[in-house]
Amino acid sequence: QVQLVESGGGLVQPGGSLRLSCAASGRITSINSMGWYRQAPGKERELVAVITSGGNTNYADSAKGRFTVSRDNAKNTASLQMNSLKPEDTAVYYCNLVGTMNWGRVANYWGQGTQVTVSS
Repeated sequence: QVQLVESGGGLVQPGGSLRLSCAASGRITSINSMGWYRQAPGKERELVAVITSGGNTNYADSAKGRFTVSRDNAKNTASLQMNSLKPEDTAVYYCNLVGTMNWGRVANYWGQGTQVTVSS
C-alpha cells in the first residue's frame, strides 16, 4: 500500500509564490515518476509537471518558465515550486506517483489534494 500526502497549499496574491510538497510512504520497490496534477472547479484534471527517477521533467505549457518540479529519491518526496502565480492557477493540486511494486507490478497512486487559491 502506498500513501501520498500533499502540503503547502494556501491563499496567495497574484505574482506571489508557493511551494508544494508531497511525501510518499509504503512499500515501493522503485519509483518510476512523481508529478503534480490540478483540477479547477468545472474542469477536468490536467497535468502540471512530472519528474522521472532519472531526473527528466515535463511541464504543461502554462507552467513552463514559472513552475519547477523536483524530487528527493532517497526520501520519496516531490516538490513543486510555483512562482509568478496567476488567478488561473487556482485549483486543487494532486500529487501523483507511478511505481513498480512486487513482481514488477506497475501502479498509479494519488494524494488527496491541496487547495491553491490565487486572488487579490
